[in-house]
Amino acid sequence: MKKFGAVLLIGILIAVLAGCGQKSQEDVVNALDKKLNEMEGYKVNAKMTLETGEEPQRYDVEIWYQKPSYYRVELKNESKEQSQIILRNDEGVFVLTPALNKSFRFQSDWPENGSQAYLYNTLVQDILNDSGAQFEAKENDYVFTTKTNYQNKNLSTQSIQLNKKDLAPEKVTIMNQDQKPLVDIEFSDMKFNASFDKGAFDMERNMTAAQLEVPVLATTNEPFEVVYPMYEPQGTGLTDEKEVAANKVMLSFTGEKSFTLIEEKSEAAVETSAPVNVSDGQPIDLGFTMGVMTDTTVSWHHNGVDFFLASNDLSQEEMAAVARSVYGMTEIK
Repeated sequence: MKKFGAVLLIGILIAVLAGCGQKSQEDVVNALDKKLNEMEGYKVNAKMTLETGEEPQRYDVEIWYQKPSYYRVELKNESKEQSQIILRNDEGVFVLTPALNKSFRFQSDWPENGSQAYLYNTLVQDILNDSGAQFEAKENDYVFTTKTNYQNKNLSTQSIQLNKKDLAPEKVTIMNQDQKPLVDIEFSDMKFNASFDKGAFDMERNMTAAQLEVPVLATTNEPFEVVYPMYEPQGTGLTDEKEVAANKVMLSFTGEKSFTLIEEKSEAAVETSAPVNVSDGQPIDLGFTMGVMTDTTVSWHHNGVDFFLASNDLSQEEMAAVARSVYGMTEIK
């Protein structure tokens, strides 16, 4: 009888220990699905590093989300001198450049139309959508390796590291087809179900608040440095460069995939200017900044310069590849 009791006790202990063991991939995926559905919102900070040029480019990112579809993402470069804010509210999607007192409005389904490395929602959705995702349970973390749905097709795979305790994001690494890391994001201070003040996602309020931190750019007579794309489609090259106005240069690339790139020193909009409505464009993530894309053009602002790329020969994906390469984000084909 004692022997039977001992065997029974051992069996119970084994069952208890098994219940306290590692969760399976299915368990974690189900928990993520539940968290995504029940979550009312969050605030989180991140450090983003782009390893796509000769020198790493680093950004501070602040992310807010309020259910069902309010977003605020603020990106600041390493020097904190320039910032950009992406907003989504009931009026649409806005891209704000406070230093220039400029804003663009879109009727867009961003960010639901693709992966977004700094948004917890889309990272979880990428995990849920990839039935072939790889999974590893470490001592303190869960790591998923999934396919991606970024506008930049060179960003093909991502490693998503989540804290075991609350499934908060800790680190994301995005890689190309050769598994070379191109983007690293480290998260901190994740607050689930965070509360927000009234007007937290209002365009005018965000523009005004940002300009208190980064004053509107003053006009100067200093010339700007012309920069060139590191990626050119095969059979296409620079054939002409001319100054078409003060602080405005036009670069002509001709060949099988001809395009024109115009670079002009940025000027801040006057204080009374209204937001610019761009009904025929869509926001495009260029990595170092958000731009505006139409069927035949891409425009963006970076480091005090306005860029405008136009082509009847390039596809939208090719235009984006050229635009990204202007600051070293060369796409590997």
